[in-house]
Amino acid sequence: MAQLDERAQRLTVKLVYYGPALSGKTSNLTRLHDLLTADRVGDMMLLETEGDRTLFFDLLPLGFTAPSGLLVTFKLFTVPGQVAHNGTRKAVLSRADGAVFVADSQYNQAVNNGASFDNLMANAATVGIDVASFPLVVQYNKRDLPDILSEEDIAHRWSKAPWPVLLASALQGDGVRETFSALLKQVYARLDLQFALLAEHGLTQDAFIKAAGGELA
Repeated sequence: MAQLDERAQRLTVKLVYYGPALSGKTSNLTRLHDLLTADRVGDMMLLETEGDRTLFFDLLPLGFTAPSGLLVTFKLFTVPGQVAHNGTRKAVLSRADGAVFVADSQYNQAVNNGASFDNLMANAATVGIDVASFPLVVQYNKRDLPDILSEEDIAHRWSKAPWPVLLASALQGDGVRETFSALLKQVYARLDLQFALLAEHGLTQDAFIKAAGGELA
């Protein structure tokens, strides 16, 4: 959950990109980092231990200020895709305020996508995240490749899911900001319930999304 430092009037929001190995989590984060203006992002950092890696950067490192004076900052992370590093996945997911599940659109990755999504759900429960209210966006990446699932097939597979499903080609930048914006919309709704962003801080959903670098619908 978001960390509110009442004394400093600072709210820190943590967002995580989750998915199987080589699905494009890193590509999403690096492309988003490139798309945002330099004053909005901190340096890209890579933590590497025993073959696993976690990529992260601070979005709005100096934060943006709500009308009330509340300072809002964001931290964005990827999790390692390798199954062997499940402990790191849990640590990164812990206290997250929302996640993007990055699936690989290729036909031969359907089993890996399913296993990774199940792992996300299991780890979320393990670290105390209420999956029913957790902000989540599903992104099918690599739409520029051949031999991929059709849009109709994806829509059918996720027809009963409560989460938005978007299409992307992160290497080309397509769908990256749209995915991020869809997540920010859900995150705002949850934070508003927790911290009364609109009523007590005068922070609207549109202002929240725009300040974070998302695109308004």
